[in-house]
Amino acid sequence: MHLVYEDTKEEILAVERKAKHQPPHLHQTMEIVYVMKGSLELGVGLELFHMEEGDIGLVFPDVIHHCQVFSEQYSEVLHINVPTRTLGTYEELLKRKTPVYPVIKYGELPSEIYPAIQSMKGAAPKNIWIVQAYLQVIFARCIPLLTLTEKSQVGSNDLIYQTVSYISANFRKSFLLEDMAKDLGVSKYVLSRVFSKTFHRNFNQYLNDARLGYAKQRLENTNDPITTICLDSGYESQRTFNRVFKEKYMVSPSEYRKKLLL
Repeated sequence: MHLVYEDTKEEILAVERKAKHQPPHLHQTMEIVYVMKGSLELGVGLELFHMEEGDIGLVFPDVIHHCQVFSEQYSEVLHINVPTRTLGTYEELLKRKTPVYPVIKYGELPSEIYPAIQSMKGAAPKNIWIVQAYLQVIFARCIPLLTLTEKSQVGSNDLIYQTVSYISANFRKSFLLEDMAKDLGVSKYVLSRVFSKTFHRNFNQYLNDARLGYAKQRLENTNDPITTICLDSGYESQRTFNRVFKEKYMVSPSEYRKKLLL
């Protein structure tokens, strides 16, 4: 597993898909996870939370999370990613806090939540005003059902958690394993073992995956020049960026973007 740093300039993104394993990642948007069929395990911080059909998970921005699917039954999930700026009065709260238990069970949810979610599936992202209205309903009814804590209290002392957080915050910069180890207060040998045993990648592979994941998202969701995306992703030369991108995705960045338009 490896970090995927998701960053999209879409106002609101709603995607229905088969539930599947998702590696630890974080993003600057608020994410709503709605189980349409089957079950999954939502990992937030260092904990796993079981979700069944009809349950809703609320993942606040900049909190590491992942999904695991253990059941052999087919499971389907709706993921809704929402920039905090679209949520008005909730924005500051979402930046500072996170739920102790991020899942609200089917029987605990107010009845008006489900029509709002069903309507959003057809509306997003075509009519942003309608979608924002539905989101206000969802948040107004769900937030009071959650116990919130400071984000700094969620997994902040765990080395794996610190590793993911550090890479996500610094992957656009140039740094070495030794630099990261010093900043985290551990030896480079301990940190190297975390990469190899937990993420099954060495430091350079993990860092490169983070950069490429970010670049891929930018290619998909923006019209930014490839040179800008290259530099923003932490690469010092477009030649290197083109080479490593093609090694991973079998096409160049420009070819990848062209395929999206077909």
